[in-house]
Amino acid sequence: MKNFVLMMLTLMLASCTGSVQHPEFENNVKLGQKFFQLHGEENFEAMVDMLSDDLQWTSPKYGEGMINKETQLGYIKMYQDLYDNINFEANYWLPGVDTLSLQNDGSIRVYGSWTGVHTETGNEFNLGSYHTMAFQDGKIIGGGDWFDLTGFVQESTKPAMTE
Repeated sequence: MKNFVLMMLTLMLASCTGSVQHPEFENNVKLGQKFFQLHGEENFEAMVDMLSDDLQWTSPKYGEGMINKETQLGYIKMYQDLYDNINFEANYWLPGVDTLSLQNDGSIRVYGSWTGVHTETGNEFNLGSYHTMAFQDGKIIGGGDWFDLTGFVQESTKPAMTE
């Protein structure tokens, strides 16, 4: 029994040790920041170059699930066509973890807010969001967007009230 208790204590202490930051985390945060900056600049071609051809992205559109590079680029282009002054203000850049090992894997997570203006209505928006990005060979290979897409589109596109 004494050996069992010692073994369990050792395992508990070993599992509580702080994890070391993944060596690519800081570089990947810079890549994520650059990707969002390019979105605000509406530099579509540079954004295309940052995405892997094998991209797998979780869409914020209800029920759509996982999408590929072509579909994600269609959404990016749509946002850039419909909105001006797009800007992302990050609250937190956090390391991502492998879901099996629970170890830092170099992916990133970010909480923040998007702001901008709908080009047709002139309605300003401020949209809280959560994003993830995974990287391979310096390109974004996976990730996703989590925000209220339906509410965002409805609010930003509704006609201005007239008196």
